[in-house]
Amino acid sequence: MNTKVYLDNAATTPVEEEVIQVMVDALRLNYGNPSSTHSRGQEAKSLIEGVRRQVADYLRVQPNEIIFTSCGTESNNLIIKSCVTHLGVERFISSPMEHKCVAEAVRDAKVRKGCEVVYLRPNKDGDLSLEQIEEALKSSDKKTLVSLMHANNEIGNLLDIEKVGELCKKYGAYFHSDTVQTVGHLDLDFSKINIDFASCSAHKFHGPKGIGFAFIRKSTKLKPIILGGAQERELRAGTENVAGIVGLGKALEMCMDNLSDYAGHMQKIKSYTIEKLKAAIPGIKFNGQSENSEKSLYTVLSALLPFKNPLIGLQLDMKGIAISQGSACSSGAAKPSMVMMMILDDEALESCTPLRISFSHHTTTEDIDYFVQALQDICKENQER
Repeated sequence: MNTKVYLDNAATTPVEEEVIQVMVDALRLNYGNPSSTHSRGQEAKSLIEGVRRQVADYLRVQPNEIIFTSCGTESNNLIIKSCVTHLGVERFISSPMEHKCVAEAVRDAKVRKGCEVVYLRPNKDGDLSLEQIEEALKSSDKKTLVSLMHANNEIGNLLDIEKVGELCKKYGAYFHSDTVQTVGHLDLDFSKINIDFASCSAHKFHGPKGIGFAFIRKSTKLKPIILGGAQERELRAGTENVAGIVGLGKALEMCMDNLSDYAGHMQKIKSYTIEKLKAAIPGIKFNGQSENSEKSLYTVLSALLPFKNPLIGLQLDMKGIAISQGSACSSGAAKPSMVMMMILDDEALESCTPLRISFSHHTTTEDIDYFVQALQDICKENQER
């Protein structure tokens, strides 16, 4: 069945037509290798540097602190692995609720490099306390990297990265934040935040897949893990994805130009969804800080259905609704995600069903009405069995 309603924007967003057009133009007209010295190559190089300046302006950082990569996963791996190999990091402070690429990179550093890992414990709402972070920071003199995501990709909880950055500065630790869910959706000013590293994937804000960037504070003197040519300030060897970079730039431009309108629309849609679900599904709850507009990203709503149905995603798909029960990178897993295991008790894990609803500026109230009615029908079928 063709998809009628798309509510899985935290996994990926549809690419805007304007983005597709600039990418096609780049593929057709700017096919030179950016490392070549002839005019064709330099035309491509100029496009890349223009987007680099654009991204740097958005984050209020220097252009040479933006390194284009293939995605957020590569960016996070570059940062974490290089911190261990080249910056002497021996200790990590992280949480069990990080994206799988961060969790696995940190685990690899522990297993293969012998690094110490301190896992912070979230409360029942999925929040990490600043007191807990400070206690972990001051408990060791080892060179430490704090790696905590800005917005959780399953429940939308926002971390106060400004205050975490202040703590890292106070105790001389590096600070890395996975900002994949917030780049393009929030106005980020890294000139006012003590953050050393961050990551981005363009497909989370209506750009193409296969392109992202790492923010690497120049003063850290990070070194590459992919070796070869001198591309990307010698931090990421390999011929650049010119069309992808151009697409990233156009998508970011559109999001920033329309930030207030897009954010306002999605916040209204999120509130509308909460209201409709409460009315239609008695006993429904919302995970984390989903109902708190100040503590949760407006693109993500995590619901907890008051019944067990591991096939809910498939049933909704059969009704033309694309949605997920958690992070896309773990969607094939039979057991609950680590995020759900951290915030739900055993009874909820056994008797309830999590559902992640994620929005874009294209989401309409009609989409939500159709989704809620479909979900209500499934609930009735579930009760009749």
